[in-house]
Amino acid sequence: MRGVSTHGIAWFPQYVNAELFGNLKREWGINTVRLAMYTGEEGGYTTDGNKEELRKLVHQGVDAAIKQDLYVIVDWHTLSDNNPLISVDEAKRFFDEMSHDYAGKPNVIYEIRNEPNGGTTRAQVKQYAEQIIPVIRANDKNALILVGTPNWCQNIEAAGADPITGAGNLMYTMHFYAAEYHEELRNAMVSAVESGFPVFVSEFGLTQASGDGAIDTASAQAWLNAMDEHDISYVIWNLSNKNEGSALFVTGETRNPQTSDLTAEAKWYRDYLKQHATEANR
Repeated sequence: MRGVSTHGIAWFPQYVNAELFGNLKREWGINTVRLAMYTGEEGGYTTDGNKEELRKLVHQGVDAAIKQDLYVIVDWHTLSDNNPLISVDEAKRFFDEMSHDYAGKPNVIYEIRNEPNGGTTRAQVKQYAEQIIPVIRANDKNALILVGTPNWCQNIEAAGADPITGAGNLMYTMHFYAAEYHEELRNAMVSAVESGFPVFVSEFGLTQASGDGAIDTASAQAWLNAMDEHDISYVIWNLSNKNEGSALFVTGETRNPQTSDLTAEAKWYRDYLKQHATEANR
């Protein structure tokens, strides 16, 4: 899978629409959209956000992706709320509704935990996942479920040493930002995959890990080459015109972006995907 992630949908809801998704499929060659719904931040699902409106927006995004024949990742985007068990009951109710409404839809993927951090342990992540996964499985036995890994989705070794068993069709997420993370983390990813461990890069960027700063295309090239070589799926951050290096747009266009609407990161990624599609079809 090759795709794009929204920024927080509570802050940039205008990018959640079928016309934009169709443009990115047609012009860039993506086949996946990730819907990032922040939970603990301002406007988040478990703080002061409007739960009903956020659920409607997720439904809108899933329906738009299905309309365009795209995969779509429903992302419970935790960040400052780093202990996953804080919001486990609300997560259960959310994923019960989503997996019920989209049961049997092979397009729909559930990312149940974004980036465990702040000292969150593998044991805590696993305890959380073992409560959420059965909720989804009760509605959809075959849906792909993505599980976060400790230390901002970088400690893939911890997940590999203590995997979740008996749930079926699980993958573990890894994130990187090319201007900050290089060969050491990339080698860990490749090693995990070569050992048979299922890795999905559900978020990456060409900037620093903050999401800002200059893009590093040489490092990004090394990362995407490695992921393509090992058939690893990846999704870039982010669909917004926020004033940061990892935003994909410089204008307010949200439906039919042209080259002049794109940031340097967006242009590089679009061109890479076009080249990759050409090579794949030779």
